[in-house]
Amino acid sequence: MRAGGMTAILYVGIERRSDKKKLMTTLEEYYNKFNEDKRLDSRHGRVEFQTSMHYIHKYLDQIAEETGKNRREIRILDIGAGTGRYSIALAEEGYDVTAVEFVKHNLGRLKQKCSLVKAYQGNALKLKRFEPESFDLVLLFGPMYHLKGEGEKLQALLEAKRVLKPDGVLLVAYIMNEFSVLTYAFKERHIREAVQEGMLDETFHCTEKGNELYSMVRLEDIAELNWQAGMERIQIIAADGAANYMRPFLNALDEDEFEQFITYHMATCERMDLMGASGHTVDILRKSREE
Repeated sequence: MRAGGMTAILYVGIERRSDKKKLMTTLEEYYNKFNEDKRLDSRHGRVEFQTSMHYIHKYLDQIAEETGKNRREIRILDIGAGTGRYSIALAEEGYDVTAVEFVKHNLGRLKQKCSLVKAYQGNALKLKRFEPESFDLVLLFGPMYHLKGEGEKLQALLEAKRVLKPDGVLLVAYIMNEFSVLTYAFKERHIREAVQEGMLDETFHCTEKGNELYSMVRLEDIAELNWQAGMERIQIIAADGAANYMRPFLNALDEDEFEQFITYHMATCERMDLMGASGHTVDILRKSREE
């Protein structure tokens, strides 16, 4: 499960379903139609992918230096792996990669594309297949987009923590609240509908009313989850920054101009004054030293 793409679909065309089983059916229906590979190949998707891979490599290099392990000895778990964009890239670099994906269609595509990844069906809330403290680096790049309420998100974070080695690194991706409000509510002119139907509260925080597919957060929501889970932030980055707001403009750039945009984004993606307005963030964590 890994999309977080067009905000126009956040509230539209999603049948209102109450129980978890029906939500999972909704997810499967959505991802059977959504082309995640195409999204990450788009220019705004390339910003997100290249940025995320830069920081994944940064911490893999750090793990290798601290442990003396070679790539084949470094174990990576990709939870909610989608069709395997990250899993496959890392496996082809020589890392020991395991992927978990709920949606059968996505899992089938992943297995079809690459035999190097050990891929299983499962969800982020129950990782019983895996022993505690068994992975050096864990990616939680899709589930937080869809899990509902603080309880489910916390459960996923705790499961990722459980399988993470004591000195391992966990990277968690979120869809940010302000991006969704600015694009869906204002740019696409759904603000009256969003307010009238209770999709936004008085602080313009996205609620779950009328939206059974995606969940948006603010920085303070992420900080609260980390505190409850006993996780300590190493750093947080804007995975795509302004890229999602600028899709048509990015598409109009020539390749050299686009590379300059990537350079600009990489130079600013750690700035906290820009963080909350990014489309996606990646929170980079380790287990709390105080535990």
